[in-house]
Amino acid sequence: MTGPNRLPLITDQQRNLLVGGQWRPAEDGARFEVVDPADGSVLTDVADASVADAADALDAAAEAQVTWGRTPPRERGEILRTAFQLVDDRADDFARLMSLEMGKTVAEARGEVGYGNEFFRWFSEEAVRIHGRYMANPAGGSRLLTLKKPVGPCLFVTPWNFPLAMGTRKIGPAIAAGCTMVVKPAAQTPLTMLALAGVLAEAGLPDGVLNVVTSTRAAEISEALQADDRLRKVSFTGSTAVGRIMVRQSADRLQRVSMELGGNAPFLVFADADLDAAVDGAMIAKMRNMGEACTAANRFLVQAEVAEEFGRRLAERMGGLTLGRGQDEGTDVGPLIDEKAVESVSQLVTDAVHDGARVVVGGERHDGPGYFYPPTVLLDVPQDSAINAEEIFGPVAPITTFETEEEAVAKANDTEYGLASYVYTRDLARTIRLAESLEFGMVGVNTGLISNPAAPFGGVKASGFGREGGFEGIEEYLETTYVALPAG
Repeated sequence: MTGPNRLPLITDQQRNLLVGGQWRPAEDGARFEVVDPADGSVLTDVADASVADAADALDAAAEAQVTWGRTPPRERGEILRTAFQLVDDRADDFARLMSLEMGKTVAEARGEVGYGNEFFRWFSEEAVRIHGRYMANPAGGSRLLTLKKPVGPCLFVTPWNFPLAMGTRKIGPAIAAGCTMVVKPAAQTPLTMLALAGVLAEAGLPDGVLNVVTSTRAAEISEALQADDRLRKVSFTGSTAVGRIMVRQSADRLQRVSMELGGNAPFLVFADADLDAAVDGAMIAKMRNMGEACTAANRFLVQAEVAEEFGRRLAERMGGLTLGRGQDEGTDVGPLIDEKAVESVSQLVTDAVHDGARVVVGGERHDGPGYFYPPTVLLDVPQDSAINAEEIFGPVAPITTFETEEEAVAKANDTEYGLASYVYTRDLARTIRLAESLEFGMVGVNTGLISNPAAPFGGVKASGFGREGGFEGIEEYLETTYVALPAG
């Protein structure tokens, strides 16, 4: 299934840039290839935008901002609601497209379509609920009025691991709030965003509100756009290293910034936990997206008396998974995104074993074409092993033991990151203590799935700041104006 004519949803025209409502090639004619990670073959190519192309996209967004910002909220909401229905109608095509360019199974991609598309429905409903307040001055003599206004033109840089959902949870609130935008999707997975842009145009989104620049020159583009006074908001999902650069770049123009960065999620299992439920949750928290998720359980901290049993049960489940192309029937685990990812995961496992970890299942990279790594469980992983400090981004579950609740909290918090965390226990009082003491933006209690469009997604410490989703999500795209009014 190769070549542009065999890819679902993408036309030849849509393999270009979307600028001001027009699909166009890069100004220098440059293009780059999109590769199928299951076998390394070329799926197609897309336009490779230059800084000049990105500047044109910001021109279009800035030009559209005044009119779009004054569009009635109901109209903005209806466009999102129409887009939601169009994506839902084409869910299978979106799932197949994502599976081809990113590697995840079609079934898992179908789940991402449902999750990601829900941001369109959620924010279609929030568009009409943007409100300020009116009150009397407590001291008397005047009235206080607050207004909410769109921030203005935004830059969105999205990652490759969730090509649809990481876009919709930025685009949805921006449209609802009345902001225009330039979107730079990851070079590994540009096709889903291009297809999504086509759907939004079909839903009636005016020209220039959404502009998409596919490019291999992400650093140059973000630096140039962030140096422009017209850009008022930046939202980035990706590595902490790149996030720090973009935050520094935002300082000169004092741009609003949302950062959803790296994770190192602990998965705590106490001796009183339901081990069957804990293993079920571990399979979700670890194996969602082949472990290539910032919310993935990265470190399994298990109370010593149940660690061996938990590891055995988890290894049975992990070892029973089938590797293969995401589009093939019976595949449970697709390939990682590229060769660099496989090498990184393999090295972390090798180093952990050298440090004294014991391989229960997996542990050696897959032979043959494609970027595969087998589901792996490690026991007796030392706390100071690199695999406990670095984001694995692969199907590897390292298990480290603890004796007491205090030790578990200390080990869980022993990281610069603070995005997601997971806790399995039947002790309600302990649950409350852990929720208060764990230094993470999100805590999953007896569940391995915490992402929800109705909830605020985001982290603390080096995992970033700002929230996506929930009632809080739209506030990232609104400014507050205070108006002082005389009393009479």
